[in-house]
Amino acid sequence: MTGRRQRRVPQVKGLAGPKAEKSVNLALQGGGAHGAFTWGVLDAILADGRIAIEAMTGASAGAMNAVVLAEGWLDGGADGARTALENFWRRISVDGKYGGSERSLIDTMLGAWSNGHPPGLIWFEMFSKMASPYDVNPLNINPLRGVISDLIDFDKVRGCADVNLFIAATNVRTGKIRVFTRQELTADHLMASACLPMLFQAVEIDGQAYWDGGYMGNPALYPLFYEAQGDDILLVQINPLERKELPTNARAIQDRLNEITFNASLLRELRAIAFVNRLIDAGKLSTADYKRVLMHRIDGGAPLAQLTSSSRLRAEWDFLLRLRDMGRNAAKRWLKRNYDAIGKQGTVDLKDAID
Repeated sequence: MTGRRQRRVPQVKGLAGPKAEKSVNLALQGGGAHGAFTWGVLDAILADGRIAIEAMTGASAGAMNAVVLAEGWLDGGADGARTALENFWRRISVDGKYGGSERSLIDTMLGAWSNGHPPGLIWFEMFSKMASPYDVNPLNINPLRGVISDLIDFDKVRGCADVNLFIAATNVRTGKIRVFTRQELTADHLMASACLPMLFQAVEIDGQAYWDGGYMGNPALYPLFYEAQGDDILLVQINPLERKELPTNARAIQDRLNEITFNASLLRELRAIAFVNRLIDAGKLSTADYKRVLMHRIDGGAPLAQLTSSSRLRAEWDFLLRLRDMGRNAAKRWLKRNYDAIGKQGTVDLKDAID
């Protein structure tokens, strides 16, 4: 008996809307306020609707975005996730409004976001070299904890079985990475992942002290090798890997040193992916035992790279919206060029990225 063959709809895993036909795993870098760029990327992916999210790994702001997205999805699918992300970043703009890193009136009038460093921030950086947060903030007050506690229901997040979450923190005493999974997440785990040691006291969890996860995994890719079924990893990268100019003043040198530090672990994992992929392609490793990772990347390019490190502490709503729009546009361009490659081949030249 013959008949018309029905169109086969691919099985997708994770947070999937009705139009989703492909799945990816998201790897979200941290970077303070620059995480609003990642908000824009996620907003565009959610609005597009063709991609399901099987797992997310992140550090610092990347971890925040991942957890907020997951909880928002439970409340209303893709639209709920988009609303939750906007509410989170709007709250960040309110609570961070008086942090001493706002632009000057001249900057505002000229639309400049990256030139110079606000006097309040310069003063703070000088002071932080002489006194630790244990000295100047003995009560360990961190406005971010209030934002997280008010906006995120961790009981719901832990129960969100449709997506795997991996949140990185750095163990202060051992210097090793610790990756927390969705099932154990609390506000403390997110605070640990975003704990910059010159700003805040280490976060204690089960007798261990933790600092920002970006030092050892920004983000950590390896959980996706073992715990996610899909082969595609989409990296949302905030920190530029390369810069053409040689930094020659003290501020530029420190900024570049921070970028290198927060990219070091990522480069090591990209090198490992490239090595394993080459061995698989050469027939020296079996895909029954090893995963051939299909690597993709969305970054901010020159517009994001031109922002100075100090802008990571800026929380004005207009600035966050600008970053969001940059992320949206970057994601839309990526989807237009690379959607068809998902599930078939990587779209990042790993050799170029690591050599």
